[in-house]
Amino acid sequence: MRLRHPPIPQPKLRRARDLRRELTIAERKVWDMLRNRRMLNLKFRRQHVVAGFIVDFYCAELRLVLEIDGSGHAIKMQSDYDAARTARLESRGLKVLRISNDSLREEILKGLLQDLTRRSPSPRSGEGVRG
Repeated sequence: MRLRHPPIPQPKLRRARDLRRELTIAERKVWDMLRNRRMLNLKFRRQHVVAGFIVDFYCAELRLVLEIDGSGHAIKMQSDYDAARTARLESRGLKVLRISNDSLREEILKGLLQDLTRRSPSPRSGEGVRG
C-alpha cells in the first residue's frame, strides 16, 4: 500500500520547478555527481518538496536531505532559519546533511554518503522499493 501525502500547494510546486531550472553553480556540480544514481546507486531528487520545505536534494531511500550552503547561510538570520528548518525536518525522522560550497568535493560527498548508507537500517520486511 502506498503512503498518501497531503497535496503540495501549487505555488510551492511552481517554485520548486523554477529552482530546478535555476540551480546555483554548486548545486549543478552536486547534481552532476548524484543524478541517474551515479553515486552509490542512490536515487536523489533535486529541489524537492519535503515537509513543506523545498530542499536542495532528497534521497527517500536514506530519508536524507542534502543542503548545499552558500555564503549567505553564514548570516545570523539565515543560520537561525536553517537551524529551525533542520530541527523540523529531523523531527519528521529525516537526516539533514549540510555542506558548504567551500568544502564541496566529490570525494567528501561520497565518503559522507557511504557512511550514511552503512548506518542506515535496512527496510523492514515488505517495505522498500518494489521491483
